[in-house]
Amino acid sequence: MATDTKKDHVSYVPTDVLYPEEDGKPMAASDLHRHQLFWTLEALGAHFSHNPSVYISGDILMYYVEGSPNKSISPDVLVSFGIGMKARRTYLVWEEGKVPEFVMEFSSKNTYQNDLTDKMEIYASLEIQNYFLYDAEGLYLPSQLIGFELVNGVYVEVQPDENGGVRSSSLGLDFRIRDQEIGIYDPVASEWVKTRAETAEARAEQEATERQKETTRAETAEARAAQEAAAREKAEAEVAQLREQLEHLQARS
Repeated sequence: MATDTKKDHVSYVPTDVLYPEEDGKPMAASDLHRHQLFWTLEALGAHFSHNPSVYISGDILMYYVEGSPNKSISPDVLVSFGIGMKARRTYLVWEEGKVPEFVMEFSSKNTYQNDLTDKMEIYASLEIQNYFLYDAEGLYLPSQLIGFELVNGVYVEVQPDENGGVRSSSLGLDFRIRDQEIGIYDPVASEWVKTRAETAEARAEQEATERQKETTRAETAEARAAQEAAAREKAEAEVAQLREQLEHLQARS
């Protein structure tokens, strides 16, 4: 009786093959678009750096149906709370146990129509709390900055405040147009959110200003001391002169 020596073989396909890291589509963006996108990611990263449970990423493929690699989407900006800021190759919703609270698309000529239709529907179906859109060139969207809040499964546009800020309820931050570029304002701290580089630059400028003030104060104190010394010398000379005159008078009398 012949014996089959072949063992049962269970095929294995690595996760990164089932769910690739790239979709093969180039990032269609101008230099201005790319600069402001990177700034936004860096600013949010700096703002939430004190909270290691916050995950911030951009242009990462998010797969939202296990076993269906075609069910993916790639937000330009993604913020997810409670999952930790570890390095990820992809965002697998079923492994993370949740969807992000905030996603943002930087719309361009090639993407803005999809951003306002198909992507918006997908993000709403996933029940992502905030969906924001920004048009760096100010050419394609109805408004350069648009924010949406999920209400009963439907995105409702967030109305700008008196300063033009669009509040993200999930982040607790206001997105604004500042000097014709995107800016982020922290209403709790009452200050603009900065990248680490901007914070370091501001600190260096402040320290330089303080050094200049110290130098000015030292120079002022030195000048004052010199003036006081000159005044004392003058007063002493006048006293000496008066004594000399008095001595002459006494000698003549």
